[in-house]
Amino acid sequence: MSTKRATGITVKKNENFSEWYSQAILKSGLVDYAPVKGFIVLRPYGYALWESIKCKLDATFKETGHQNAFLPTLIPESLLAREEHHFSGFTPEVFWVTKAGDNQLSERLALRPTSETLAYSLFSKWIASYRDLPLKINFWNTAVRAEIKATKPFIRNSEFLWQEGHTVHSNEKEAEEEVMLILEIYQKMIEDYLAIPTIRGLKSNKEKFVGAEYTTTLEGLMTDGKALQMATSHHLGQNFSKPFEIKFLGKDSHEHFAWQTSWGVSWRLIGAIVMVHGDDKGIIMPPKVAPIQVIIIPIFRDGEGIQVKSKAFDIANELKQLEIRVQVDDRDEYTSGWKFNEWEVQGVPLRINIGPKDIREDRTEFVRRDTGEKVFIKRSKVSESAILFLEEIQKNLISHAKKYLEENVTRANNYDDLKSILENRGGFVLAGWCGDEKCEITIKEETGADIRVIPFEPQEKSVSATCVYCGQQAKMVPIFAKAY
Repeated sequence: MSTKRATGITVKKNENFSEWYSQAILKSGLVDYAPVKGFIVLRPYGYALWESIKCKLDATFKETGHQNAFLPTLIPESLLAREEHHFSGFTPEVFWVTKAGDNQLSERLALRPTSETLAYSLFSKWIASYRDLPLKINFWNTAVRAEIKATKPFIRNSEFLWQEGHTVHSNEKEAEEEVMLILEIYQKMIEDYLAIPTIRGLKSNKEKFVGAEYTTTLEGLMTDGKALQMATSHHLGQNFSKPFEIKFLGKDSHEHFAWQTSWGVSWRLIGAIVMVHGDDKGIIMPPKVAPIQVIIIPIFRDGEGIQVKSKAFDIANELKQLEIRVQVDDRDEYTSGWKFNEWEVQGVPLRINIGPKDIREDRTEFVRRDTGEKVFIKRSKVSESAILFLEEIQKNLISHAKKYLEENVTRANNYDDLKSILENRGGFVLAGWCGDEKCEITIKEETGADIRVIPFEPQEKSVSATCVYCGQQAKMVPIFAKAY
């Protein structure tokens, strides 16, 4: 354990959010910086959190008929050229491999920024008949994009962990149902497990995935007032099946082009957990995904360690029987105070302290990470109390995050309102829009904010019926925000 981590967070979250975030992810042991700019190392604690998220999603995908597969990292340039319009959107971000050892390659190879072109060249070989459909495949892999200027761990990196799903269907209706099914899976996971509320809807044509008919999105609001795209699910129509010749023989004995979807989330969800729930002491893990849900600290002086540690492990074993993820910090080389600080920085939801006096009085001390509340619990009530406290912490985190989101969705009836809100307050801003991309682009250039989502559900705060920029009749009411 490093001394650096023991010192805790040295800046306040609301005074220097960027520095607070950097300290929180480093001192909690989630990540470290790699030798190459734009890349990070996911440490065991961070990887355990990713595994927790992955495990939940993976089980749900399998329940809905999706299968996992693996794709290689390198893609030949000639293959990318088959869908030039799609790949051109990624060209500035591509790392190219031009040599194998000392030998110059005859063709450049791209480090995979996304997998559409590679996967779909294979799908065209795997699909021949309607009997082969639907094809529903998911890849747990990495993507590599040349993000070397404005990088931020978990949020914007040159390499990141993610899952990307790709499905092929015999008709458009089935593909559209798939898009919404996946969006619902993502929303349930993000809100119920990560305790982060989202607003779901459509991306504008300008912001949709390159090559998609339309893109659905889940947008979250971080506690510095900036938006974060949490998940996307794309309806690709036949825009890829035609250039890649993904065709099938239908029941009518005629050949048809297939309908497709793609969708994904990345480890930026970890960054969102830190940003939304963290405080001046460090991160706060939602209990449902926390790698360690309960930490037990034996507190003792010389000669008392054996008995106190024994009782601590008894409690741990009892909680493990209930499938609670629990750990005992029985290290002798650190003081109790040092341990308290370390586990607070790491955001373990619930701490149980036990010492000689607690053993004599047949009790333990529970300490909540979210509120700091301390309460003594009878030894016989430890298991049921632990379950109850973890449930309450999970509910409190989503309740607190929802309150923040609701309080930071405002309306703008004219352009001066929009600029003032974005400059002074931030958050999500509802405003009328005529649908003209020129207005959208100008707003982005002048304010730094773009259309994050066109909500499916009507928002409570009413706005003017005219476009916030040009004053023409509004066709929709999107949410504008500055974003990561």
